[in-house]
Amino acid sequence: MSRDIIREHARLIILRELQKQPNYSSSDSMLQEVLEMFAIAKSRDWIRDELNWLTDMGAVTKVSAGTVVIVTLTPKGLEHVERRLVIEGIKRSSPPEG
Repeated sequence: MSRDIIREHARLIILRELQKQPNYSSSDSMLQEVLEMFAIAKSRDWIRDELNWLTDMGAVTKVSAGTVVIVTLTPKGLEHVERRLVIEGIKRSSPPEG
């Protein structure tokens, strides 16, 4: 799999995980564990690079809390997950099964 495809999948997995959270937020360490469940085993630095990219695209906001980075899904990121908006560089969500 090419690096870009892995990055696009990882970005979508991150946004979907944030959507599932009651406060639309998670830490970089928890997101690392989620990505590993999808066979994307990457370093914390790699994940933080992706979180920086998602922040630059307006899909998430982030704050540092000590050694941890907390990210929160934005309305734009939610619209991508819900297929109402396309953010280039993030895999598109599959249509809901019906």
